Amino acid sequence: MELVTLERIQAARELLKGVTRVTPMEHARDLRRLHGGPVHLKCENLQRTGSFKIRGAYTRIHGLTPAERERGVVAASAGNHAQGVALASSLLGAKSTVFMPLRAPLPKLAATRGYGADVHLHGALLEETLRAAIEFGERTGAVFIHPFDHPDVIAGQGTVGLEILEQVPGVKTVLVATGGGGLVGGVASAVKALRPDVRVVGVQAEEAAAYPPSLAAGAPVRLSTTSTMADGIAVGEPGLVSFAHVESLVDDVVTVSEQFLSRAVLLCLERRKLVVEPAGAATVAALLQHPGVFEPPVVAILSGGNVDPVLLLQIIQHGMTAGGRYLRLRLRVPDRPGSLVGVLSCVSELGANVLDVEHSRISGSLDLGEADVVLALETRGPEHCKEVEFALANAGYVVV
Repeated sequence: MELVTLERIQAARELLKGVTRVTPMEHARDLRRLHGGPVHLKCENLQRTGSFKIRGAYTRIHGLTPAERERGVVAASAGNHAQGVALASSLLGAKSTVFMPLRAPLPKLAATRGYGADVHLHGALLEETLRAAIEFGERTGAVFIHPFDHPDVIAGQGTVGLEILEQVPGVKTVLVATGGGGLVGGVASAVKALRPDVRVVGVQAEEAAAYPPSLAAGAPVRLSTTSTMADGIAVGEPGLVSFAHVESLVDDVVTVSEQFLSRAVLLCLERRKLVVEPAGAATVAALLQHPGVFEPPVVAILSGGNVDPVLLLQIIQHGMTAGGRYLRLRLRVPDRPGSLVGVLSCVSELGANVLDVEHSRISGSLDLGEADVVLALETRGPEHCKEVEFALANAGYVVV
């Protein structure tokens, strides 16, 4: 299969001038010590529509003939591609219809409609949504805009790679969040053409990692299930075009756990003051989970920032727990006046912040004269959690 050329990516960059932004590059000093050198974050979460997707969507729709644009376009997406297609279509004067899963995040749904798309909610899984969009295109003549598996889309996404080489000329490793492979394939095409010595590494969520088995088999392999908070990269099977680019140009694909995804989102929020969705923070998760693996200077692409506030709250709590900064304990205490005060006094002396207290005297597991106290505490890290547990046990409270 013929791969996307540097010339095609450079042409896409010219096309996108005035449409997309050259997103900033942030120096992540707090990650430097894990990898022995500079780490930079390419902030595509600050791109128009909140992700890199506008680059590929605009390039693809611009390449349609006037007759094709007249028929309109259709897409399927959990959110970011939907917004990219909606905005690109609006800018190019084409009608857009977007199919989204039934449980698509509300902010992404509202933004897609706000950019002018006619939105249909269909299917619990993205594969079902995708089939509905394809059937709509076949029935109406609307052109299906694939989220990753088309040369024009890959060329548009590859413009991120050109910007990286200009912003960090000495880069040695580029980390790219990977679902279907359009972004990593495009970035690799651009980077390898100009700097073949730079390593390009794809990052997938452990629970939605189709590329490792696909690369091992030499052809796209479909996963039976995907289950990850990183919905933006939860793709069950690579496309033929994107797979060819990843197989030929990408040096490695690593995976990250849900624990490190949540920690990465929290780190971006706390230390960088950046709102990044779990899929967008996958590269930061790789930096946290695989210290010392990537040769610096490293550039990690933050691919998107569209996250539901409710999900963000859950992720923050999950990330704090994973980082040893949130501790939930159930204690068995004597059911007499002053017991709860004693527990809280002990916790206060240890410097833990009480977020929530639940006190129960009624339970089949309790003996007469006992009560359960459930504490939710904000702590300073794993060692502090151990210190709190030890002190409470040493004070005579049973940690259940």
